Amino acid sequence: MPNLKDLKNRIGSVKNTRKITKAMQMVAAAKLRRAQEAAEAGRPYADRMNAVLGGLAASVGGSDSAPKLLSGTGADQVHLLVVMTSERGLCGGFNSSIVKLARAHAQELLAAGKTVKMLTVGKKGREQLKRDFESVMIDHVDLSAVKKLGYANAHDIAKDVLSRFDGGEFDVATIFYNRFQSVISQIPTASQIIPASFEASGEEATLYDYEPEEEAILADLLPRGVATQIFAALLENGASEQGARMSAMDNATRNAGDMIDKLTIKYNRSRQAVITNELIEIISGAEAL
Repeated sequence: MPNLKDLKNRIGSVKNTRKITKAMQMVAAAKLRRAQEAAEAGRPYADRMNAVLGGLAASVGGSDSAPKLLSGTGADQVHLLVVMTSERGLCGGFNSSIVKLARAHAQELLAAGKTVKMLTVGKKGREQLKRDFESVMIDHVDLSAVKKLGYANAHDIAKDVLSRFDGGEFDVATIFYNRFQSVISQIPTASQIIPASFEASGEEATLYDYEPEEEAILADLLPRGVATQIFAALLENGASEQGARMSAMDNATRNAGDMIDKLTIKYNRSRQAVITNELIEIISGAEAL
């Protein structure tokens, strides 16, 4: 049974931990607001870009002159999985949910006889996937020094992915990230970016005539579309990370408070037992005289 000093030290330690988790919760709450605003502001642009590209893709159809990014290589043997996670931990199951989805997708492809390659963004996902898929990891993007995500970061990732596609290193590329829904809800999402896949509404093809031809416009816009999808995924991930961290730190703070209450009760009971024993010794000694 721990003595009073041990219990007192432990209570002090848990109180210090609670201060840290509370501070992290407040920091995450402040960052979440900015990250959520950025993610929500980027959605209309990404959706509109996809709608325009979808209309163009529908008009081009299965034309032989369609850009390679739209038509693909004609095979789906080699798959590139771009797994986006955070650079830091203490955010609950945020990273694990993305890794779980990516791992399941990779295992499904391998079981079907496909070749899998991985490009990781964020070291936490890389650490978890390294055990099973280290041999297929072709590159890693470190964003730990980036204070605020910008389009330039997404453009660099897209440039790397597109250069690998042009070099014939893969046939299909899929990105994995968490889509922000609320502080307590982030949805693990897999989205194919190469070959480009769109849900065309037909609005653009009906209302607009394009100059130059659709194929030429697509050849210019599709690389930007890939970068836009990656940027939107980074923004969604950023908001999801802060929401998950805020929720995790709130739970940790509550758990620390419960532990402090239990330890305080245990400390008081132990102290009461020590005092009672001392009183019994004093009374017994007085009666013996």
